[in-house]
Amino acid sequence: MTTSATAPDSQALSTSYMSAVRNAPFAVIECAGALDELVVSAWNGEAERIFGYTRAETVGRRLTDTILSEADVEAFRRVPGKESAPLRCTHTRRDGRTVVCEWRHAPVVDDDGTLIRLLCFGQDVTAQVEAVERLRESDVILRAILGAVETSVTRMDRDGFCTFHEGKMLASLGLRPGQFIGLNVFDPPPVPMDMEPMQRAVRGELVRTHVEAFGKAWETWVIPLRDERGEPDGAVSFTLDGTEAKLREDELKSRIEIIELQQKVIRDLSTPIIEVWDGVLTLPMVGVVDSKRAADVMDDLLAAIADKRARFAILDLTGVEVVDTKTASYLIELVRAIRLLGAEGVITGIRPNVAQTMVSLGLDLSGIATVGNLRAGLKLCMQRAAASNAASAGAPARAPAGGAAPRLPGGGSR
Repeated sequence: MTTSATAPDSQALSTSYMSAVRNAPFAVIECAGALDELVVSAWNGEAERIFGYTRAETVGRRLTDTILSEADVEAFRRVPGKESAPLRCTHTRRDGRTVVCEWRHAPVVDDDGTLIRLLCFGQDVTAQVEAVERLRESDVILRAILGAVETSVTRMDRDGFCTFHEGKMLASLGLRPGQFIGLNVFDPPPVPMDMEPMQRAVRGELVRTHVEAFGKAWETWVIPLRDERGEPDGAVSFTLDGTEAKLREDELKSRIEIIELQQKVIRDLSTPIIEVWDGVLTLPMVGVVDSKRAADVMDDLLAAIADKRARFAILDLTGVEVVDTKTASYLIELVRAIRLLGAEGVITGIRPNVAQTMVSLGLDLSGIATVGNLRAGLKLCMQRAAASNAASAGAPARAPAGGAAPRLPGGGSR
């Protein structure tokens, strides 16, 4: 914009013009006098807001004393005499903060073509510059991820049209970057694939899928997007090669199954339930008996009694050196539970320290048969079984001579 006027008329024009732009939504700065010095002759309200300097602090001073760096001064000095394209500069405000402005310049000349004033119009574009920089940084990060990680990313708008389709994984699937751009997830796909997860995501639902194809396991997240009003605004999907993770998961499951099987074998070996005679079960226990092991013993023994319809269960503690207080209570409860099933429990081989634990707890052992060892416990069971059978037959029970146990077929004894 070039303005021609006589010197007095030019002064009037400048004054009138600055009055008109005093409240303009952009900075207006007028330089007059020796234009190489860029001395401020006018400074509007928006310039005060943008740069923090008042009109009184700037008029009569050079721009280099306020907002211009030496590099920017050279750019401003090249402007006079012609209209200029937008010039973007970074300025330091009065409070030390930086601000980015985009400038347009309009030299003012008199009738002789002599340059007498320079009008500078500046717009604060700091927010736009920062937004562009954030977008650029986000794009750099996204490109780095897409170029290094085996993944593919797709963006769908709110109508289901694909607007972005990139990723290193596409090559391994025989696809080109951007191949799906312009396609709609609600239309038949160009290659065999399930579009239902993307359709659900475009409608606002978070979807996660696992698919095995091309000899690999693929994990896909389809994330719905929403606008500032909370309305569905399309979706983003990204797919990862989860083959290694799937193999590790399967291996871990296999190991857990093996460990559980081993633990079961260990439990069975550590607490074997043996049917030593018809209707007589024996559970020899060895080592330390904790609460968990005692609970497992109760479950297994009660199940065996019910399954075999046993009349007696011998709990042999000969190999048990230590029990805690809770375990001792479990053992007493186990004998009582055996009674509820119509059988009789016998405890054998209690060691002195285990006996002291039970006594110190004040456990009620009355009515519970206890003998010194497994042989004596088996003998007791057989005597009670014989007495019970005799009573059922209506004949008095006779104890074996000399207290010996009845002879078993083949020379053994009960």
